[in-house]
Amino acid sequence: ALALLIGAGSAGADTVVREVPDNTFGGVYGGTTGFLLGGAAGGPLGAFLVGGASWLAGQKLQNAAGLSGTAYEVEDSEGMIRTARSPGRPRTPGETVEVLGRRILDN
Repeated sequence: ALALLIGAGSAGADTVVREVPDNTFGGVYGGTTGFLLGGAAGGPLGAFLVGGASWLAGQKLQNAAGLSGTAYEVEDSEGMIRTARSPGRPRTPGETVEVLGRRILDN
């Protein structure tokens, strides 16, 4: 079990499948604001309900405003697809990359 935990975050050769929009910032901003306002108005239950709805609304608003960031779907050697960001430079489909967590490493 310990070997699985250690290997879960390790980097490996993966392939970029496609570019996808990244609306994490809108979700975090909307979710945090909704969590605080919902908590003030409805206590703990209000915080979680309004915070969750605001997370989704924040992502949609960021996308609608055309302010989405860029993320990439990456396929690993076992065929599993996950989303990762590449802060270093743009990537192209078919490019071989190394992913650590949710981040594409610069080679």
